[in-house]
Formats: sequence, C-alpha cells, structure tokens
Amino acid sequence: MAKPLFKNYSFSFNKNEKKLLLNFCKTLLKQMSTDEKFYTDLRSFNSIVDKLNSSDEEIKFTKEEKTKLAFRLKENIDHTKKLMSKGFFIKRWLYKSVHAQYKNLLETHFTD
Repeated sequence: MAKPLFKNYSFSFNKNEKKLLLNFCKTLLKQMSTDEKFYTDLRSFNSIVDKLNSSDEEIKFTKEEKTKLAFRLKENIDHTKKLMSKGFFIKRWLYKSVHAQYKNLLETHFTD
C-alpha cells in the first residue's frame, strides 16, 4: 500500500491540552530567546503559540511546526523521566504527573 503524499496536520485539542501546550511553548520561547541559533525554532514556536491562542476548534500546524513540537515533547519526556529517577519522593511525585501528561499528549496526537 502506498503512503499518502500529503498528511493532515489538523489537531483538535481539549481545553487542558491547549493550556499544557501553551505553557510548554511559552517556556521554550523564554529559554530559546537568548540564543541566536534557535532563530528558526523561535519563529515556529511563536506561530504555534498564536495558533493555540486562537479560538478555533481545529488547529492546523505546518509539517515543520508539528515535527519541532513533537521533538521537543519527546526531549521533555526523556528529561522528566531522568529527573523522576534521581529525586526524592515528593519530587518524583510531582514529575510523575507532568511526565504522564506530556506522554499522553504525545501518544494521543503526535505519533505516526
């Protein structure tokens, strides 16, 4: 069976997923704004924030935006997993919920 030439990058997030992605992208923008090598990433994430702030039910991402967001989510999941294994009980408990939310978001919307 042949692969489709064009994929649909339309997503319908619920209110909590939008809020989580919006906070995630804003944090990334703050971290990346100091370094010039992230210029293209900054443009993509600014566009993602604008789309998430819109009141549209269905959000359409470009291929570049979708891949960059999925990549950063995967990196964040790996990072929180490392932090969970090194921390004490309360720290593990806090990171476990964050880890579960990001993992659920990635598996639900961004897996191929």
